[in-house]
Amino acid sequence: MVLLRKLILALLVALSINAAQAALTIEITKGVETAVPIAVVPFAEQTPGRLPVDLAAVIQADLSRSGYFKTLPERDMLSKPRDAASVRFRNWQALGQDYLLIGQVGQSGTRYHVQFQLFDVYKGEQIMGYRLTVSPYDLRRTAHHISDLVFEKLTGKAGVFDTRIAYVTSNSLANGKKQYKLQVADADGYAPKTIAASSEPLMSPAWSPDGKKIAYVSFERKRSAVYVQTLATGQRQRVAAFKGINGAPAFSPDGNRLALTLSKDGSPDIYILNLLDHSLYKLTKSYAIDTEPTWSPDGRYIVFTSDRGGKPQLYMMPSTGGRASRLTFSGDYNARGRFSHDGKSIVMVHANRGDYRIAVMDMATRTVNVLTAGRLDESPSFAPNGTMVLYAAKKGGHSVLSAVSVDGSMQQKLAFESGDVREPAWAP
Repeated sequence: MVLLRKLILALLVALSINAAQAALTIEITKGVETAVPIAVVPFAEQTPGRLPVDLAAVIQADLSRSGYFKTLPERDMLSKPRDAASVRFRNWQALGQDYLLIGQVGQSGTRYHVQFQLFDVYKGEQIMGYRLTVSPYDLRRTAHHISDLVFEKLTGKAGVFDTRIAYVTSNSLANGKKQYKLQVADADGYAPKTIAASSEPLMSPAWSPDGKKIAYVSFERKRSAVYVQTLATGQRQRVAAFKGINGAPAFSPDGNRLALTLSKDGSPDIYILNLLDHSLYKLTKSYAIDTEPTWSPDGRYIVFTSDRGGKPQLYMMPSTGGRASRLTFSGDYNARGRFSHDGKSIVMVHANRGDYRIAVMDMATRTVNVLTAGRLDESPSFAPNGTMVLYAAKKGGHSVLSAVSVDGSMQQKLAFESGDVREPAWAP
């Protein structure tokens, strides 16, 4: 039986964190009962003075929100060892901890030296240890990197704590107008940066395969257009601004093409836009609405949403053109398909009798597993390691971001301070 728990993690509790950056907290609404106990001891400072980042707090929050680990509160620790010689495994065994993480931080000039050790408490032995040299600006990212290393060591799966997410926020201004922002933040919501802002809707952010660019749709000129923006420089290019609909961009695996939806010839169809020479190829030729394309990881196929069968369902066809075959048959509605990075699954919005939920289809068996129980869940996106799905949901009249494990056993809500948050996309 799955343990239902409410654990609000103040991910941005470190006192050194700039309050202006504390835009998001994460609430685990459903965790696995078999979460592994682990103690993350506050890192010792070899040089007196307050660190700009509480590394242990970040690591503890990362591991807790994964749903795979149950971390020991600092107040329950009997000791806070700073090195292997001072570890008393019996104390940690008495506290029911399977694993123990300790660390130290020293400073030399403008560089920090971070070292940590992970122990198996019951075997009484070190199972991992690293020493890293980083700049003050990279300390928080270093904490996420340590979380990734620990997660992979203990679960066998790559961690995703040192990754980023993109999303669109909307807020009502005092003058009654809306303010839309396309933002990029760390996977825990820290350090959000506004990539684009407009009083007109922004939507459909899509990452390039190398994570350096984002394609999105903007209505800033009162009509839809597709832009591609380089994150490092802010430089952007309007790549599609045809008559009618310009929407739903998706990068090819090589990053050189965009699949997108255009209605310049009448009904919405899927097109392939070559970003190198700006040539355009019409992939679908249907009187139905064809939209929301996504590429298979090998680039050979395009999956898209079409109502050519009477109701929206997922279809797949070669990316070079050809016959489209229907993928989904269960449910009244299946849309917004997105491949997992290994190509073995597709996540989608799946609806029955008016309830729109997130589901995953196994591509080998075509079985569909519904992961969520919401009424208006939308815009699913796989985590890079394929263990989680990020999506938007309606909670209390507002749009919020949520995440669910691919087996549905763990769920979390990403709560922003204000406004609606939609259209999430997890970076590669």
